[in-house]
Amino acid sequence: MKLSMQMPYGGGFEKSVEQTVTLEKAGLDIVYVAEAYSFDAVTAMGYLAAKTSTVQIASGILPIYTRTPSLIGMTAAGLDYVSGGRAILGLGASGPQVIEGFHGVPYDAPLGRTREIIEICRKLWAREEKLTYDGKYYQLPLPQDRSKSGGLGKPLKIINHPVRPRIPIHIASLGPKNIELTAELAEGWLPIFYVPEKADLAFGEALAAGNAKRDPELGPLDIVAGGTVAIGDDVKGVLDFARPLVALYVGGMGARDKNFYNALVQRYGYEAEAKEIQDLYLDGKKDEAAAAVPPELLEGFNLVGPEGYVRERLAAFAESGVTVLNVNFPFTMSFEEQVAQLERLRGLL
Repeated sequence: MKLSMQMPYGGGFEKSVEQTVTLEKAGLDIVYVAEAYSFDAVTAMGYLAAKTSTVQIASGILPIYTRTPSLIGMTAAGLDYVSGGRAILGLGASGPQVIEGFHGVPYDAPLGRTREIIEICRKLWAREEKLTYDGKYYQLPLPQDRSKSGGLGKPLKIINHPVRPRIPIHIASLGPKNIELTAELAEGWLPIFYVPEKADLAFGEALAAGNAKRDPELGPLDIVAGGTVAIGDDVKGVLDFARPLVALYVGGMGARDKNFYNALVQRYGYEAEAKEIQDLYLDGKKDEAAAAVPPELLEGFNLVGPEGYVRERLAAFAESGVTVLNVNFPFTMSFEEQVAQLERLRGLL
């Protein structure tokens, strides 16, 4: 099992890069660089490529609406080039608050657009012929009836030869149809709040449907899941730090009748608890919502406890199909303690 985590953010960008280099030496396999509505992820990924040597550098995630499909493919190829073949293209739909509010782009057809972007990127990287595509959402070149230049657009081929003809694509997906698409097309899947013992209840049907259509050349789907890690004899209190985040997602991310995170927790079997968290959160009672998060849920997707217990949790994640353990550490830990925890975790794998 590989180890991954988000690029640390503490003490400024240069400090974060220095910490990533240290984590690389401690055994980190993949670092994800976020992009929401702050600085872009790609600039940081290029800088990381120059400062690291072995860690894979992944966008975590690039929203599919903010760049053209060709630019997404060019960007991934460029990052793969400057990193010596260490890039991972992480994609996701983000949400209408960011896409329509910050970018001014309609938030529509996330499934269809994701499929077409993946197909275009892979055609671009393969470089077997000039790039053409006739999809529902993207057409390359632009058809004459949509052209503002009188149809001057011509098929082109990326000038440089990509380092790899297929760069790994990881998709952050949660809804059943999106998970099915991920299992069909992507190299990796990034779920959230992944409880291995309940994963089949929540995700099994969608994963099976996608895998049934999966091209064998893609190989098995990497599942990138995990949570907070704290290995020790007196660390159970660390789980409470996750309560506000879970309450935010389960209670406040989306409308009352359309919240994918709430639906996930219901699929895990916490129907009443999910409703209570949402009701409290939307009523402005955020502390009460956090207190209502079931402890069993927190224990399920985190790895917090004595070494023997964490070893058991690792076995459960592996048995459920997780191939990359995506970890974070309590904010109360110093960076030196985080490195020690990562090394200790590496020793348990």
